[in-house]
Formats: sequence, C-alpha cells, structure tokens
Amino acid sequence: MSGILKAQIDWIPLNTGAVRPTQGKTLAVMQVSGGSQSFNAVNQMRVLGRWMRMITIPNQSSVPKAFQEFDEHGRMKPSSLYDRVVDVTEELMKFTLLTRGISPYLVDRYSERKESAAELSKRVNQRSI
Repeated sequence: MSGILKAQIDWIPLNTGAVRPTQGKTLAVMQVSGGSQSFNAVNQMRVLGRWMRMITIPNQSSVPKAFQEFDEHGRMKPSSLYDRVVDVTEELMKFTLLTRGISPYLVDRYSERKESAAELSKRVNQRSI
C-alpha cells in the first residue's frame, strides 16, 4: 500500500508558484493488511501528509487480516474495526467541512508571501522581454 502512495506522491508537482497543490487539503490515513496490525506505515504516511502541508486528522485506522473482515459482497462486516473506519471517515468529513474556505488562511506563511513578492518583482521589473 505505501508503495502505491509513494508512486502517487512522486507525480505530484512540488509547487505551483509558491503553493503546493496538497497544502490545505484534509487527510485521513487508513490501512488494510493481510497480516497483523501495524501502525508503522500509517504513522509514516501521517508524517508525510503533514510535510505536504495537509491538515491531517488526529484519528487513523488499521484493519489487520482484511481478508477476514469482508463478506461475499465485498462489504465490511460489522465489528469494532468497521466502527473505527466509520469514525475516521466521519472525522475526515467534519475536518473538511470545518476547514473549507479557510484552509488558505491556515497554510499561509510569511516566508512564502515574501518569496512570492520577490519573484513577482523580478518578473515585473525585467529590462527586456
């Protein structure tokens, strides 16, 4: 799973102007695995999300032995693991709604405004075009 995420991240442009395309977006991290439960990959993905300036929700979920947790229709069986997935999904929705429209304010940084102003000045004050 983390290999798929890494491949996706490799194709994201680092920035557009001074703004990363990921910054200000909400992020929830959940994992399914075929074996035992481990939060190592989940925790690393949370760190990565914060590095990408995403609003990473506090909750997370991991579903061990996922092959046992789904019925013949591909629906997750009722269990405490299912409840946890619903909790994470609800929290993601709440954080997304709470931060909608204000995420540009939350991720605004002096250093990026300063850099952007300097780049704009260079472009506008060119001697020859």
